[in-house]
Amino acid sequence: MASDAAQKTILKLILSLPSPILRAMSGGGVVYKGGRTLDPRFQFFANAAKKLPPMTSLSPAEAVAGSAKGLAVVQGPLEPGVRTESLSVEGPNGPIPCRAYRPEQPDAKAPLIVYAHMGGGVIGDLETCHAFCSMLSSICRTTVISVDYRLAPDHKFPAGLEDVLAAYRWARDNTARFGAAAVAPAIGGDSMGGNFSAIVAQEMMRKGEPQPAAQILIYPAVDVASETASMTTYADAYPLSRATMDWFMGHYIGADADPADPRLSPDKTADLTGLAPAVVATAGFDPLVDQGEGYAKRLQAAGVPVSYRCYDSLAHGFTAFTGAIPAADEACREIAWLVRELFEKRTL
Repeated sequence: MASDAAQKTILKLILSLPSPILRAMSGGGVVYKGGRTLDPRFQFFANAAKKLPPMTSLSPAEAVAGSAKGLAVVQGPLEPGVRTESLSVEGPNGPIPCRAYRPEQPDAKAPLIVYAHMGGGVIGDLETCHAFCSMLSSICRTTVISVDYRLAPDHKFPAGLEDVLAAYRWARDNTARFGAAAVAPAIGGDSMGGNFSAIVAQEMMRKGEPQPAAQILIYPAVDVASETASMTTYADAYPLSRATMDWFMGHYIGADADPADPRLSPDKTADLTGLAPAVVATAGFDPLVDQGEGYAKRLQAAGVPVSYRCYDSLAHGFTAFTGAIPAADEACREIAWLVRELFEKRTL
């Protein structure tokens, strides 16, 4: 079996081939759905995935191991000038492992960022968003604290959310330790991490606590029982299909939980007035694209400043593909710059 480094080298050579050749190797032709054209490199991965057992056929433990192995090959490197530090934060069920990403030259006016990784509440860890967190730290010139929250099915809803809330409050109380602005941190995440992030902002409002400096919602799941058109149009998308989403929620949500609970589906909260400024990013080939766009529009209608981007050619999970798909790397850098611009507006 080739090492991760060897696999990365081989993969890089394949993905450097011209788009027509990549498409020919990936079933031929252009993948066009819902008015969007899939990036040829994502098309290559989607075609390769057809030869593997679907996640829905795996146990959660098998899915955790398989996704970690796969993402290690497509993940980008740590950004130059960013160092990491292991942290342990006291949570509701014991210590929560976290990782701080610290830039060489932090901006004392920039807030901290607390980040929650993707994975449907069932898979993922600190490595899942390693490259992207370092990108955020480098471009925004601030410390990013990534949270290794508890996962289902061993820890069903709301365990992971409670860990992220605990880490967020800890970060809010320890801004000086990281040389960041003495304000509430920003909260961010992708997919389920985006779900948690939207809920953290709402929970701060419900509890009368300060709003985050920003909410960074990347292809967020804001309605776990969504029936928008994209749930059908992109039902068979890679890497997140509708069946995979159902598999995640089957493990994450307990029998007594209500999908309409705003702490599960933040889009069910009626009033979004007064929530933190948001950067919302979606992927075109994603069952969740409609709900992410809809939530961005609801925030805007409530008077919340929103920077919204849809990366039409990309698929769900693109933050983890920065080492393999140039368009994913570019999208992640743009998202980080949008966050930095939002921070700079705060200090004007």
